[in-house]
Amino acid sequence: MATGKDKTPGRGDQAPTVENRKARFDYAILETLETGMVLTGSEVKSIRDGKASLAEGYVRIELGLIGGRPASAGRGPKVGRDARPTRRIRPIEPGLWLHSVNIAEYPPAGPAGSVGQHNPTRVRKLLAHKREIAKLARQVEVKGMTLVPLKIYFKNGRAKLLVGLARGKSHEDKRQSIAKRESDRDIARAMSRRV
Repeated sequence: MATGKDKTPGRGDQAPTVENRKARFDYAILETLETGMVLTGSEVKSIRDGKASLAEGYVRIELGLIGGRPASAGRGPKVGRDARPTRRIRPIEPGLWLHSVNIAEYPPAGPAGSVGQHNPTRVRKLLAHKREIAKLARQVEVKGMTLVPLKIYFKNGRAKLLVGLARGKSHEDKRQSIAKRESDRDIARAMSRRV
């Protein structure tokens, strides 16, 4: 056996994890859910290189409605003088969607804007069971609750995203977090001197 390598099945070298450290400071995480991600090949390779940022990202639950009516309940185009140009609206597929996460372009896939490259901040679909999505939708309806991406990691060769159901912290809570972190650091220093 080689030393320094991950010994879990399906993985060679240990792939890096991309964490959203700011989320743990700004939010109180109440519950987590592991979801899959629909990615292109260049996005997967870029994540394996550790070139992704979750800091500005958020997760939304889309229920497949546009303008208060089902996406499939569209009407035909108007004809005559009163006809205004209508913009074409893509029906939103119901599910979890990851917004504003920056996955850098992968340089060996070609120059920026080429066929092999991906849009770094595109909206990405998350994979979860309908039951889990419905449960999260009910919990997010409560005031002050939101869904935050916490960590991207690889499990059995597949990219996974850890999504947290979170409540925003107040300024006092953030101060308490800072004070606790500093006291833990002081205790660790004192213990290392004693040994």
